[in-house]
Amino acid sequence: MPKAVIAHANVQEYFHDAVTRALEHQNIEATEETVFYVVNLLAHFSRSERLFTETEDGTFVQPLTELYAEALEAPSLEMQTRSLKRLGDVALLISGIFSDSLNRKLVDVDYYIAMGGGAYGHLAELIRDSLSGRALGSIFRELSRKFADFVDVLGEVSEEANLTSTRDVLRLYEIWLRTGSRRAADRLRRLGIEPVAGTLQTH
Repeated sequence: MPKAVIAHANVQEYFHDAVTRALEHQNIEATEETVFYVVNLLAHFSRSERLFTETEDGTFVQPLTELYAEALEAPSLEMQTRSLKRLGDVALLISGIFSDSLNRKLVDVDYYIAMGGGAYGHLAELIRDSLSGRALGSIFRELSRKFADFVDVLGEVSEEANLTSTRDVLRLYEIWLRTGSRRAADRLRRLGIEPVAGTLQTH
């Protein structure tokens, strides 16, 4: 397992530029504070050991159901908020950056969007009356409301220049069907495919 997802002299600057371009390209509005949070999230997880857990059985990402259970069973508010934040962060990263890996799993990107958006929303409510809630609550509320939009933003940050196989096209169409992703629809149209539920129509 490589030690970094991306190598760059200034990883935060790289991600800030990439996220800003993706937001502008997709006409998505976001506060500076939320953009800063997402950029720091990407920079933090650019070291893969912060996302993946290595065990004797292999390397894996902790399932969202386990993170959710940890949040429910947490003995303190601090531990509960930490688990919810981790759940939201991991769901956003996987559904945005590594969405192609989900087509081999029992759950798909729409599940990650629902879980991640819900976690950020619950987190915002939990910290509402705390000191950190004044600073972070609005960020988590925006991430909760616009979770699918930020999945599209991270998808654009990570995507390669071109789709090269039929499997990639079908996967992109499946993501559009499940989530209504505007980015997925735009990419399909650039390939000459009009997204219509239930069929693949070429121009």
